[in-house]
Amino acid sequence: MLDQPVRRILNVPLAGAARILDRPGITPDGLTLTGLGLGLASATAAALQWWAVALVLWLVSRVIDGLDGALARRRRADGRGAPGEAGGFLDITADFVAYGAGVVGVAIGASAAFDAPWWPFLLVLFAYYVNGAAFLAFSSIAERTGRTIDDGRSLSFLGRIAEGTETITVHALWLIVPFWAAPIAVVWAAIVAVSAVQRMVVGYRALR
Repeated sequence: MLDQPVRRILNVPLAGAARILDRPGITPDGLTLTGLGLGLASATAAALQWWAVALVLWLVSRVIDGLDGALARRRRADGRGAPGEAGGFLDITADFVAYGAGVVGVAIGASAAFDAPWWPFLLVLFAYYVNGAAFLAFSSIAERTGRTIDDGRSLSFLGRIAEGTETITVHALWLIVPFWAAPIAVVWAAIVAVSAVQRMVVGYRALR
């Protein structure tokens, strides 16, 4: 829901940062992998109940995740970008790994520190699974049938109430108030589930 307005706000600062980072030895794929590594480190820190460290690592990982695309667009604009869509594939895969690991890390840490139940986090992972399946399947079929949605991203993205901005915010909220992580997870799982249903309905109608 918030991705488009947030992207409009961040496009200029991200482009400026990409201009600074546009140096030999720094690649979009390298930034993607760095963001993934920091995301996994954040999940590990959460599991160890190092909440502040996990929060900083999470936010930095998401900033870097935004910079990889900005750098790739900058290099494509002047003919220096790598051919193909390998970078987009790597980016979405890294996002899924970071998000899933974040849920598991918070679940482990909150369970150990606050005796939080596991089932709310399992609901989140299930909702992520259904949601991801819906929009990835739509993107693949839309590409094959010429019904793509071009909003600057590598995939034909069916935007709904739960998008990247909301996901980043909720994962950060877990780390800010980990003692409320389980009830937040219940609400978040419901929101992501609604988004999954929306994507299935809209995607089905768009492909008919």
